[in-house]
Amino acid sequence: MTTTEASTPDARDPLARTATTRRVGLAVAMLLAPWLIVAAEVGHAVMTLHGGDDLEPGNDLALAREHLTLDRWAGLAALVGALLLVPAVLGIMRLVRVRAARLGLVGGVLTAAAYVCYFAMVFQGFTTDAMAKAGGSTSQDVAVLQAVLDEPLTMWVYLLFVLGNFLGTFLLGLALVRAHTAGRLAGFGLMAWPVFHLLGFPFSEVIGATAQAIGFALAATALFRRRDPAPAAPELYELLRR
Repeated sequence: MTTTEASTPDARDPLARTATTRRVGLAVAMLLAPWLIVAAEVGHAVMTLHGGDDLEPGNDLALAREHLTLDRWAGLAALVGALLLVPAVLGIMRLVRVRAARLGLVGGVLTAAAYVCYFAMVFQGFTTDAMAKAGGSTSQDVAVLQAVLDEPLTMWVYLLFVLGNFLGTFLLGLALVRAHTAGRLAGFGLMAWPVFHLLGFPFSEVIGATAQAIGFALAATALFRRRDPAPAAPELYELLRR
């Protein structure tokens, strides 16, 4: 086999197959994860359509009792979406690692950390659903939920979520815009999420999450089309084939 043939990754190259599998897997996560967040935001918007919020334990418990089934399914969508958004963010970081590497690294780490914290926060919400389903003393349930929120050893989780969700996502979108590897619209889609999240009008978070999902989808398309680079050491491929 010639050196030229060995330096071109194809389906028989184990390292090439691994690189392709990794790239496709990240792109699939980029396509799926944000739409699960959209589904969760739609559920939350419907629950709060006639007023109320989940910022205070008492209001959160009241919403859970009124919309228990919707709250549970929206929570499940948020859990799976948060889990898949970690590899989705890695896919974005892969797209920007050359032209906007530092910005993408900072934004990516903050965003991924935010969704890890979001997973923990949503999982905690199933305790509220269990309380709503079991019934019992409302005042005692609210006191327990408030004690969980006031726990000093875990308050950093909420702070890190806010920092990564707003600043991290914005920086990651800005890195996409500067990298020119997926089109500026993809980056602007990610940057729209924190903006619409802060506006606070009805369904604004749904609009922001949808814009983010479109941005991730455009970036995923770019990652699908991206060809993996040729190996730097052709002799390594030849050695693995033996």
